[in-house]
Formats: sequence, C-alpha cells, structure tokens
Amino acid sequence: MTVTASPPSPVLRRRGDFTNVLRAELHKLRTVRSTYWVLLIAFASNIGFAVLTAAVLAPRLGAGERARVDVVQLALAGLHLSQIAFGVLGTLLITAEYGTGMIRTTLAAVPRRRTVLAAKALVLAGATLPLSTASTFAAYLVFQAALPAHTLSGTALTDPGVARAVFGGGLYLTALGLLGFGLGALLRSSAGAIATLFGLLFIPPLLLNLLPGTWKSTVGPYIPMQSGDQVYVAAHREAAALGPWTGFGVFCLYAVAALIAGFVITGRRDA
Repeated sequence: MTVTASPPSPVLRRRGDFTNVLRAELHKLRTVRSTYWVLLIAFASNIGFAVLTAAVLAPRLGAGERARVDVVQLALAGLHLSQIAFGVLGTLLITAEYGTGMIRTTLAAVPRRRTVLAAKALVLAGATLPLSTASTFAAYLVFQAALPAHTLSGTALTDPGVARAVFGGGLYLTALGLLGFGLGALLRSSAGAIATLFGLLFIPPLLLNLLPGTWKSTVGPYIPMQSGDQVYVAAHREAAALGPWTGFGVFCLYAVAALIAGFVITGRRDA
C-alpha cells in the first residue's frame, strides 16, 4: 500500500514563506554594523542625559520651577537625541538596500514586495520596542539614583502616570522608527527620508511661533512632535494638549499614513 503525502495547504505555505522572510530580515538587521551603533547612541544618550539632568540641572531649579517640573520628562531628556537615532535606524532599514542595489536581490528572492515591506516593518517594531523601552526605564532609574538629596521630590513607578510615561517613551521611539521606515519606503533615499522625517518633527513647532495664539492652541496639539510627546508626560500637562493616548494615537496616524504610502508606491514602482 502506497501512502502519498498531501502537499501543504496554500495558507500554511504562505505562513511558512512569511516566517522565512522574517528570519531573513532579522538576520539582515543583526548583521548590519550601523544597527548596533544606532542603538548604542540611543542608550548612551538616554542614560547620559538622565545623569546630567539629575546632577547638573535639577539642583539649579528654583522653588517655583521644582513645583512645576515633570520629573519623568527630566529623566527622559535624552529622548530628544535618541529619537534621531531611532528615526535614522528606521529609514536605513529600507533605504540602505536601495542605495546599494541589494533590494533587487531581495525582491528576486521574494517577488511579493509588500510581503518584504511587512516583514521589515515587523522586524523593526519587534527589535526597537523592547530596546527603546529598556532604555527609557534604565534612564528613569539612573536619574532617580543620580538625583542629589533634597533637590526634587522623588517619584516612584507606582505613582499615577509614571509607569505609563516611562513606557510611553519606548512606544514613542518605536512609532518614530516606523514613521522613518514608511518615509524611507516612499522616498527610497536615505538623505531625503531622514531630512523629511526631521523636517516633520522640528519645523512645525518653529512655524507655530509665527502664528496667532489661537492657532497655536488649535493646531499645535496635532503636529507630530507635540502629539507624540504627550505619551511620556506624567504631570503638569498644558491645557490645550491632547491626552497621552489620544496624542500618541495622532502620532501613530502619521506613521500609518507614511507606511501606507510606502506600501502603495513600492507595489507600483520598479525597484
């Protein structure tokens, strides 16, 4: 009696193929030297700025400033630099292959372009979320340890809004990396994608200063940096600011729009 093994179903075959693509993209991310440099810069800036703000800035705050300051934002001051590192990592994950021409080899091995992009985005999110979150919690704990006695009233992770704000810093960095990835897939140029990313972050706040005050309170909360920042604010939120999860949701919409545009363009243009 001869037993013939039935071939795997198309659904199982697609799942197996996607798993292989994920493994390949994870291997690429791990073997690129710039990945480790970017993550090292992010960790160093988060922890280094936490020590600096605790040892240098906090003791120089006046009594009124101490009453108004958000301790978690002081601890996460390094995010203003580490966000650059995560944004660059997101763009380079896709634009580096276009720059070297390696994308043609990738697409020859996996002709389904959107499958490749989806795998890259998942690998990026899966790698950056735990690492960025670890860096923000490390920065917070280092800040608390380096804070001189009798300077600021300390906070604990169990205090209202503190754990959410520290974890939110990692979420913000992850979403920023995905925004950079979407722009990289859309523009296919490292310089163009990085310039566009940081133009979106830093130029709108400057332009708001030229607008009437009512415009600032109406439009300001919805620009990328102001909306994304709210997820790692623990206290003393501005009156016109969005709530932490609402603001983060708005920021995620920017990332989703960039990813959708990148997926559409990648499916229509030649490599």
